[in-house]
Amino acid sequence: MADMTAAQAAALWSGLMILLLVILSVQVIMARQKHRVVLGDGGNPAVALACRVFGNAAEYIPVGIGALAVLTLLGLPAYAVHAVGGALFLGRLLHATGLAADKPTPGRLAGMVLTFLSLITAAGMLIVHAFIHGQPF
Repeated sequence: MADMTAAQAAALWSGLMILLLVILSVQVIMARQKHRVVLGDGGNPAVALACRVFGNAAEYIPVGIGALAVLTLLGLPAYAVHAVGGALFLGRLLHATGLAADKPTPGRLAGMVLTFLSLITAAGMLIVHAFIHGQPF
């Protein structure tokens, strides 16, 4: 990973996050099939949880992928893209597994902290870079 370009780093983390979304979507499909729910959650707590786990990831991952793309277009170094992408992916993974429990868990909390940290870091880099002309960081 040390010799990756920023575009390759963005591709890696974006691809992994897309795969996570697909896996979470398949879990919704399997929960609906298991509980014979055609649409929505059918009032079934297990299906509702699977839907919410997917929905939460779907709310944050696209914004993160967009940030990775713009960071790359702006010419930020690969290590910056890896930092944002890696933290976001780990945060979403921890949150998805932590949210699968019936109560708040350390994984859920750590996942949200990493997610917010990565998005705030990306936002800061994007805002600062909007006013800097020349070499990024």
